Amino acid sequence: MKLLRYGPAGQEKPGLLDQDGVLRDLSGHAPDITPDLLWGEGLSRLKAIDPACLPPVDGSPRLGTPLKGSRKFIAIGLNFADHAAESNLPEPSEPVVFMKAISCLQGPNDEVMIPRGSQKTDWEVELGVVIGKTASYVEQAQALDHVAGYVVINDVSERAFQTERGGTWDKGKGCDTFGPVGPWLVTSDEVGDPQNLDMWLDLNGTRMQTGNTRTMIFGVAEIVAYVSEFMTLEPGDLITTGTPPGVGLGQKPEPFYLKPGDVMRLGIEKLGEQQQTVVPWRRRGAAA
Repeated sequence: MKLLRYGPAGQEKPGLLDQDGVLRDLSGHAPDITPDLLWGEGLSRLKAIDPACLPPVDGSPRLGTPLKGSRKFIAIGLNFADHAAESNLPEPSEPVVFMKAISCLQGPNDEVMIPRGSQKTDWEVELGVVIGKTASYVEQAQALDHVAGYVVINDVSERAFQTERGGTWDKGKGCDTFGPVGPWLVTSDEVGDPQNLDMWLDLNGTRMQTGNTRTMIFGVAEIVAYVSEFMTLEPGDLITTGTPPGVGLGQKPEPFYLKPGDVMRLGIEKLGEQQQTVVPWRRRGAAA
């Protein structure tokens, strides 16, 4: 099942994408796509609905984040060996964990703003994991049983803020608009093995990143188990799991970064595509 939210920012309605690619309205069955619908009775109720009985949605509405109510946005860094190499950093012996601000979340095709003072805003296609069932000290063998589904995430990053301003990575990862998620949340049963998904990102029509989740240093099950040692994972929590090589930081002979007018297009097998236009900073919610 492909769950989504559509409509103007702050006024999204719940929906799903049927097997023919038709967007259908779920608002007659649920007020929104919230964590309580990702597991148990809530999910069973959604799966029992015949999509053909749901009203189709006209046109091509804006898509919001496919889930409302996430309380944590957790990220894993340097999780592809070749990305660690292009970053001139050693391959980690344990997952590198940092946080992205919940306030950076946005729809998959919304504009990405370059922060004030930024010179090194970068792109990163990543597999996102959505927790469906509370997880604390979960064993790796049972970890995937706690995953509701998967999403495409662009882990937009400001490299100078991240590594040249002191402290932790978080300040370069949580700027407004740095968390496009979607287009939809694909439930685990439709995805199957999360360690065999092709992923890619184009910048202005040129392929920059090509990868597959099988080359992760730490797979999804290991990541969920590991993170659950340090914090309780709750329904709706997001984990973004690292990027393959090809980011701006790693370009040869010289790194280059995003600028206003650039267009990022990215996707992951089975999970759909996103596209964002890069714009200068403005106060969020202000008119363009």
